[in-house]
Amino acid sequence: MITLNTKEQKYLLDTIRTIADFPKKGIQFRDITTLLNNKEALSFLLNHLQERYKNIKLDFIAGAESRGFIFAAMLCARLNVPFVPIRKPKKLPYKTFSCEYELEYGSDTLEIHQDAFNGISNAKVLLVDDLIATGGTAIASCELIQKAGGQCIESCFLLELKDLKGVEKLSSITSVYSILQI
Repeated sequence: MITLNTKEQKYLLDTIRTIADFPKKGIQFRDITTLLNNKEALSFLLNHLQERYKNIKLDFIAGAESRGFIFAAMLCARLNVPFVPIRKPKKLPYKTFSCEYELEYGSDTLEIHQDAFNGISNAKVLLVDDLIATGGTAIASCELIQKAGGQCIESCFLLELKDLKGVEKLSSITSVYSILQI
């Protein structure tokens, strides 16, 4: 599958702003709103993702709340594939599966609708999120996809924080593609 070269990676990385000590002291927050606000960079990113996944038979694309929704939904529109949200508790209106997980700065819970994959057994699902740090959100998302009857064939992230080793943990569950590594 295609990946970006070093020059292309630098181009995208240069569009992402870093904010020190957010949401708490010691965290270097990667603000993707600056990439989203750059129509050329956003189009370049979406063209890349469309090219990477266009020949893979996907049944669904799942996006993890909340920034994962942005990229997942745009890619769904490009590939003509249904979108499945993975959300924080009490945000989905129907019966859900839930999974608690650890973050680099606390813990949280995610949920998915029990009927998210419309009864398709072993639905092929691409998980999309903006960032992987410790891997907690991604691992919980993959577990939820499996609980709902799907198969996470790959997890795709705009950014990987390499020092936190989330990809190492996640790669025992699914294939992982990090577009940019920091």
